[in-house]
Amino acid sequence: MPTAPVTLAATAQPRRKGEITAERILDAAEEIFSERGYAGTTLRDVAERVGLRIPSLYNHFASKDSLYAAVLERGIGPVLGILSEFTEEGQDAYRDSTLVMKRIMALLARRPNLPRLILHETLSGGQRLTPMLREWITPIFARAREMVEAGPAARRWDSEQIPLLVLSMYHVVVGYFTIAPFYRELSGEDLTLEPALARQTRFLTKLVAMLFAEEE
Repeated sequence: MPTAPVTLAATAQPRRKGEITAERILDAAEEIFSERGYAGTTLRDVAERVGLRIPSLYNHFASKDSLYAAVLERGIGPVLGILSEFTEEGQDAYRDSTLVMKRIMALLARRPNLPRLILHETLSGGQRLTPMLREWITPIFARAREMVEAGPAARRWDSEQIPLLVLSMYHVVVGYFTIAPFYRELSGEDLTLEPALARQTRFLTKLVAMLFAEEE
């Protein structure tokens, strides 16, 4: 099983100017990739949004592929880390499954463009980048399946249903963020802001408790 990828998390030490610029580039790239997809995004688009010249951007990322990979790594790496930490604790950790959901929701709330980026790529085919996406996402599904198979829910669901259960939870979590812009146009409510996020987190923790509890 692959380990969680190293992320670009901030350290206790003050960050250098280059690190801050790289973070700004990643923020802009994540937003544009989620809007236009990989094929519809150029490095010039990203550089203009950050306010850099193209040569300056190349000082941080050698190509569009490397920038795209860094965006995925930064966003998906922490999620994989949470699931890895959870499954390594074994049966005792299962009691804290709602805490895992809260942590994942908090991560995605800080990067709401990431789920939309992944959805955009999967809907557009993305054949050239499919191996890259598979590298990051497949371990998450594997970890989540391990969680279910190791816990009391394994006695509630048939073995053939467990992958479907994991897939359903993925769509519930990711779908919340991907539908947010459309929902804002319909209702005027921004699902990425409080208290909507808190409400959704409460709903998900209750749903997880119901779906993954041992059958009475």
